[in-house]
Amino acid sequence: MTNERFDVVDSLMHRAIEKGVFPGGVLLAARNGAIEFCEAYGWRNLFTRQAVTTDTIFDLASLTKPLATTPALMLLVQQSKLALDDPIGMHCRWLEGSNKEEISVRALLNHTAGLPAYRPFYRDLQELAPDDRQQAVQQALAGVALEAIAGQTVYSDLGFMLLGLLVEEITTLRLDRYVHQEVFKPLGVGGEIQPRLFFNSTPTPAPSITENVAATEICPWRNRLLEGVVHDENAFAMGGVAGHAGLFGDALGVFRLAQALCDAHAGRCPHGLFAAATVQAFFRRDAGGSRPLGFDAPSDAEASCGRHFSGNTVGHLGFTGTSLWIDLDNAVAVVLLTNRVHPTRTNERIRTFRPQLHDAVMEAIFLVKTD
Repeated sequence: MTNERFDVVDSLMHRAIEKGVFPGGVLLAARNGAIEFCEAYGWRNLFTRQAVTTDTIFDLASLTKPLATTPALMLLVQQSKLALDDPIGMHCRWLEGSNKEEISVRALLNHTAGLPAYRPFYRDLQELAPDDRQQAVQQALAGVALEAIAGQTVYSDLGFMLLGLLVEEITTLRLDRYVHQEVFKPLGVGGEIQPRLFFNSTPTPAPSITENVAATEICPWRNRLLEGVVHDENAFAMGGVAGHAGLFGDALGVFRLAQALCDAHAGRCPHGLFAAATVQAFFRRDAGGSRPLGFDAPSDAEASCGRHFSGNTVGHLGFTGTSLWIDLDNAVAVVLLTNRVHPTRTNERIRTFRPQLHDAVMEAIFLVKTD
């Protein structure tokens, strides 16, 4: 899908491949629900020299938070099965007596619960039988010390692990099954044969997944190249399904879900899935500038989405080299999926590349050039 307005964008993506910013990627840009640019670049596997296509599947990493866990919670709020200010202990009885019992769902969603960013639970989980791991995760989360003052923003994987388990407590379904049934299928991105958004809960993925999946890291813990298996160690140890990571998908699948949320926020609900008031409540930032619920927002002039996205923007990054940004005022969505951790996570060149790319995309869409 070429467009001469995007020549600079196209050149930037080709240059990124040449300079080793990432081995391969797909960039999709849309305005008013219409895709204006969608192109694939580079290699999904450097060793086999297999090329990326526009429907290559990527490990979405922390895009799991806004694209799986958060939409699940939106539906539960809509159905009055959950309130944003409920203490999580009201629903997760295994937190009774812990210092997490009174933490609100809202505080977990905007990372103000005081939880640490990360803990390597997988080191202990790997010693347990798979059937014993969920209870062990619950105990570990209940016991972890709070490290920040309540109300202070500290981005935390642990908070979204709790939220994934919360969804499972309320629905009595595993998180992947609930979002497949209630979110992905209604939006047409959860096909049974070739889904565009899905979790992989098996240690050995099916051939239908691996035939066009972007490789990630040569994992030093697992001692192998990861293809179609979740990169995040904690998510892997939890069976591939977790509230903070584990989602796989292609650019079109990410865009379709993002567009459904954008439509709902604007009061258009063609799928009848998300209510406008619900999405608006999740996307709203308070006067103190806290994060939207389940999403991130550009924080300064050096934000990864560059200089041209409006202040009314939501999005998120993924550790594997993925990102989604939605400018709600200008009805623009930009999806960038890469395998920047292939073959090693030490490659961080994408940090300086992302803002440049998003500036170029916005300049192409609006035919504006600013120095």
